[in-house]
Amino acid sequence: MTNSPTAALSEAGVSIWLDDLSRERLVTGDLERLIAERNVVGVTTNPTIFAAALKSDTYHDHLHELAVAGADVDTAIFDITTDDVRAAADVFRPVYDRTGGVDGRVSIEVAPGLARDTAGTIAEAKALWAKVDRPNALIKIPATVEGLDAITAATAAGISVNITLIFSLDRYRDVIHAYFTGLEQANAAGIDLSTIHSVASFFVSRVDTEIDKRLTAIGTPEALALKSKAGVANARLAYQLFEEEFATERATALLDAGANRQRPLWASTGVKDPALPDTLYVTDLVAAGVVNTMPEKTLEATFDHGVVEGDTVTGAYADAGAVLDALGALGVDYDDVTLTLENEGVDKFIVSWGELIDSVRTALEAAR
Repeated sequence: MTNSPTAALSEAGVSIWLDDLSRERLVTGDLERLIAERNVVGVTTNPTIFAAALKSDTYHDHLHELAVAGADVDTAIFDITTDDVRAAADVFRPVYDRTGGVDGRVSIEVAPGLARDTAGTIAEAKALWAKVDRPNALIKIPATVEGLDAITAATAAGISVNITLIFSLDRYRDVIHAYFTGLEQANAAGIDLSTIHSVASFFVSRVDTEIDKRLTAIGTPEALALKSKAGVANARLAYQLFEEEFATERATALLDAGANRQRPLWASTGVKDPALPDTLYVTDLVAAGVVNTMPEKTLEATFDHGVVEGDTVTGAYADAGAVLDALGALGVDYDDVTLTLENEGVDKFIVSWGELIDSVRTALEAAR
């Protein structure tokens, strides 16, 4: 689809990933279709996605086999989700080969209950990496304070990592530095740095949802005029930070040693407010070398009527900074917003994981 908006987005340097995966997509050939027709070059998953996917009948035979084998719930979830990710990685392997390992990536997340457990996260990241056993996998680790050392340890072990649930600029800087430290340790251990890839998932729409709620409560014309501007502004400043950090002497030394840049990834790009353009978090965040992971609804909207006019990020840093400054002047506490969103993000994934556990337990018991 060489003349489509998704093709234009790809030409502008944005890697389009699908924020969804299911056994049904795998068995029907839907992923191959999206690669061919929608310029999709990767997939991300999370506990909510798997909880929804496991409701499909396509898992019946696999669950029956696990039940007969006497598998417990945790073992069954680990087996099913890694099987899906491995199969998707195989589908995307030609993309991985064609792009030199940059794209063709499929992400799988450590159990959300480990978000505050550094040692547990490291252990599960290594277990997932070994089980999927594909070079184009990415292991998702949340960007909690406890996750930072896990990011370093996984990177140092040669594991490619997708750092998720990033909301604040300060935490994003910490994530980049954790990646640098992991690369330095990997280099000292003799690991080929060119084999390690990473993305940093900066969440967008949830920032608007939380800040817009606070602006509505303030209710002044000045406050209401700032609604739905914070998410894009925050992400644009994240890209500025990315440019700055990867131009430092420390980064240059690692890149010269063969390391890859940790690319910014725009996550939470589905529009939550129906009054907003449904492609807002795509067309307003176009920049070279970023990933945009989209739910299918946003992907189809972009393909149908997205207007891609080149870079919409690097020339907008001053305006983005002015938005955050104006929010602060109104009393919107940026640090409180981003901490609230991090905690909510962890909690939501824990709830989804609980639903996944319940679904698999019920299916195993029925199969037995």
